[in-house]
Amino acid sequence: MITKTSKNATRLKRHARVRAKLSGTAERPRLNVFRSNKNIYAQVIDDVNGVTLVSASTLDKELKIENSSDAAAATKVGELVAKRAVEKGISNVVFDRGGYLYHGRVKALAEAAREAGLKF
Repeated sequence: MITKTSKNATRLKRHARVRAKLSGTAERPRLNVFRSNKNIYAQVIDDVNGVTLVSASTLDKELKIENSSDAAAATKVGELVAKRAVEKGISNVVFDRGGYLYHGRVKALAEAAREAGLKF
């Protein structure tokens, strides 16, 4: 009998593999990305203290995004999370793609964050 695992289950396995190798510190926190069907979320996390330092998503009121599930929305979220991080004095981060392929919305968010001042 062949059992079929869901896409999310395989993504979580990939994510666990990646997380075993990287961790965010106070000096270099982790930029985590979560992508749902409707929205995209980004957090800058200090794993040593277990604290989210900065977050942004397509649900933020200041973005006023109409179509929250496309690459343009991800770009705006990347710019916003980078702007908030730089305001808090965070410039170097470790990028955690959350088990997703570095493609599409995840790539758009990462490149926008880089252009807005984050180094990774």
